[in-house]
Amino acid sequence: MQSQTPRRSMCFIAASASNRHVTAAMRVPWGSRCVQLRGARTRSVARTASFVSMSNGENNIAPFALTTPLYYVNAAPHMGSAYTTMAVDALARFQRMAGLQPVFVTGCDEHGEKIAMAAQKAGREPQIHCDEVAAQFDDLWKKLDISYDRFVRTTSSKHETVVTQFMKRVIARGDIYKAKYEGLYCTGCEEYKDPKELLSEKSLAPGFNPAFQVAEEDGSKRTICPNHRSACEPRSEENYFFALTKYKDKLEALVRTPGFVLPADRKNEVLGWITDGLRDFSVSRANNPWGITMPNDPAQTIYVWFDALLGYISALDSGDADDETSLDSCVAQGWPADVHVIGKDILRFHAVYWPAMLMSAGLPLPRRVFGHGFLTKDGMKMGKSLGNTLDPNDLVDRFGVDAVRFYFLRTLDFGRDGDFAETRFVDTVNADLANSLGNLLNRSLNLLYKNGAAESLPFGSDEAVDFDDGEFREGRRELRALAADVAARSKAAYHEMDFSGACDALMSLSSAANTLIDIEKPWGSVKDEQRREVGFRTLITVLEAARIVSAGLAPIVPRLAARILEALGFAHHASQSRSLSWDEQMTWGVLRKGHSFEKPKPLFPRLERASNAAPTTDTATRKKKTANAA
Repeated sequence: MQSQTPRRSMCFIAASASNRHVTAAMRVPWGSRCVQLRGARTRSVARTASFVSMSNGENNIAPFALTTPLYYVNAAPHMGSAYTTMAVDALARFQRMAGLQPVFVTGCDEHGEKIAMAAQKAGREPQIHCDEVAAQFDDLWKKLDISYDRFVRTTSSKHETVVTQFMKRVIARGDIYKAKYEGLYCTGCEEYKDPKELLSEKSLAPGFNPAFQVAEEDGSKRTICPNHRSACEPRSEENYFFALTKYKDKLEALVRTPGFVLPADRKNEVLGWITDGLRDFSVSRANNPWGITMPNDPAQTIYVWFDALLGYISALDSGDADDETSLDSCVAQGWPADVHVIGKDILRFHAVYWPAMLMSAGLPLPRRVFGHGFLTKDGMKMGKSLGNTLDPNDLVDRFGVDAVRFYFLRTLDFGRDGDFAETRFVDTVNADLANSLGNLLNRSLNLLYKNGAAESLPFGSDEAVDFDDGEFREGRRELRALAADVAARSKAAYHEMDFSGACDALMSLSSAANTLIDIEKPWGSVKDEQRREVGFRTLITVLEAARIVSAGLAPIVPRLAARILEALGFAHHASQSRSLSWDEQMTWGVLRKGHSFEKPKPLFPRLERASNAAPTTDTATRKKKTANAA
């Protein structure tokens, strides 16, 4: 599914059941898979329906699935897989706050020839290799505060049961047939390559630009994979194929449905794959023992998509390890998925292959497929050969989980390609979390504490706004009105997976609160007996605004939001983050007369960028100041 390196496009196909001999030249090219993913959402990207769950008909909210790709265990997790997973985590956290019941699914795709070869090279069994890499993913998710509900592994016996039952249904439908194909095979990508995609041996020369080679017609033999710079090998195999062409009309109608493919501007690309000529695709391998056996042919194993994609369904099983599992029981526990969030490089398989497979098996279709963009660093595509990859573990070690989650979900437009630059990373996090929100909380909490109001607030936030003390009242009323508007806008943005838009709205409230405190200068008022209450009303007003900002950011930076809630005297809420209510937390008036809080502590220290250090190479230069910006 989501691969660490380009792999398994396998659109290598038979044109129809009547044409059983297939060659690589008939393969439909669809583009290479990118090593590093990263996404983006942009306010210019068309959005359609919100992501909402369905009622079960009894005035209860039915559970539904939100999924990341299942990550291929050929290598340790990278920033691309971390980005996708953080985005789905933010959506799941928001939906829990909104009173819905998402089942957040992630996991690992653990079968394939490349896995078997990697394990053999290391002198260990494939399962041991899978166990080690899957543990690395799980460890990273814990480090990134990923609140998944299901972590599926495709080597589990329950998954095998679901895959086998699903394949039997499709076979019974008459949609699986045997055919022969031959062509040039890249083991690294685990796919047959169209010769037009390949390079000649010139590509191995130092300084070679592959873009010129692809366009060149020099008659030289093209055998070099552009992704791995290694020669493909000729292969000829007889495998089983899925009759994708049978579902062309239904797929076209599905993709034309508003909101099925997101962002909306990717719909035409998917329609092009369908209308330009679908081809049936291979679903088995004859020479790969590391996989699930075809139920109708023990000499063949099921190939990628009929294995890995079923992880979205097998993950829904919530029984104990010894309980029996079935395809139907898993479907009943949260299928169909509300949204599959994936990199755009595997959009074809989720928006075309997967729905057709489900149609064949007679199962409901996912409601949305969201294909986000790729990640670059300092304007360049990431790659180990360039030495510019991003290690998510290292970023968290250097800057902290709040900073990492905030930057990637606040700055990068979800749906578009985007770029990481450490300078921008540090500047963005400092500007928003340290200077704006951190500074606002630091000033208001400390002024209230130092002037004796922390033990029992003299006013509630509504009373502070409504009290008529002349010129200052209007500014406080405007801030409360803005808070209501921001709560509505950020809620709508989260529903549409517009994480950057949600942050924009929330940070505008923080900025407005800072402006109000600068104008009214309560640090002077609280020292004047005659104007002391005016100063308190200002401080309580901006503190309520800061509380709303932090509550709204809880899906993005849950750990920071919990610290802020605790600092505000809501320790119980901080420890029960999964049960927080969006509507309650985003409504003005939570700070009430008599509320108290402890002595304030710094909430978010400023980050410092180590000179000449890259996140991938220097883990010893993380520096943080111990106090918020003044």
